Amino acid sequence: MGRGVRVFLEAIKFEHTIFALPFAYIGMLLAAGGWPRLDQVFWITVAMAAARTLAMSMNRLADREYDARNPRTANRPLPRGLLRPETLQWAVGVSGVILVIAAWALNPLCVALLPVALLFLIGYHYTKRFTWLSHWILGFTDGLAPMGAWIALRGSFWKPEDLPAWILTAAVTLWIAGFDLIYACQDVDFDRREGLHSVPARFGVAAALRLARLNHLGMLLLLAGLGLGLRLGWPYGLGLAGVAALLVYEHRLVSPEDLSRVDVAFFNVNAYISVLLFAATWGGLAWGRW
Repeated sequence: MGRGVRVFLEAIKFEHTIFALPFAYIGMLLAAGGWPRLDQVFWITVAMAAARTLAMSMNRLADREYDARNPRTANRPLPRGLLRPETLQWAVGVSGVILVIAAWALNPLCVALLPVALLFLIGYHYTKRFTWLSHWILGFTDGLAPMGAWIALRGSFWKPEDLPAWILTAAVTLWIAGFDLIYACQDVDFDRREGLHSVPARFGVAAALRLARLNHLGMLLLLAGLGLGLRLGWPYGLGLAGVAALLVYEHRLVSPEDLSRVDVAFFNVNAYISVLLFAATWGGLAWGRW
């Protein structure tokens, strides 16, 4: 059983929850103006873990035939037969139930909006079959993390004072889309051969990398505006400067002629970015109270 759990967690890359979870916590901190109640933190964490597990399990199921034909992904547990599709189907179902329970524990609006969240969590895996805008659809899906946490505490998303949640959602959309553009460069030949849609397959690797830089610049501008508007002070500014430096480093790791370090850019650097920005936001809120 222990080996089976390890294979399952490897298949869905559970550790990559760290990409979106800190942004959910940022939305939570800003909505509460600090740390909320412990039960709210708990249920937001449960909801995020369930949503991530559901989405990645669905991704592996939806793409299993493509993964088996792609040399880069053919070694994943499902194509190798180390994991049965039924296991992932159960994971989708159980995660969905847990997500409903977590939404119910937070507030009624979370439950009412859950079908929209599920539409993106399940549907984004198929968008690459018909549009190269799939990078931004994935980004928006992850961008629902801070919005969901904000709604969990505020119970609204349409009022003027909810603007920080929308800025965070837009920033995460650009951030995720930017590094997904980089990641997709690895599969440009496969995507073209299979008729899959992506910016690298449609416009080329060089264009995708330039567009990734523009997305990340937009992310930084949005986050800078957020910090200024909420007066998060020098701790936030210092953290954002660190994020900018990491993004510059990320883009220097890859070029149209050398994509060998994409995994470093995708996994390591982006994990540091999300954690650093969370720490910066927490520090900015604490500084404001002093």
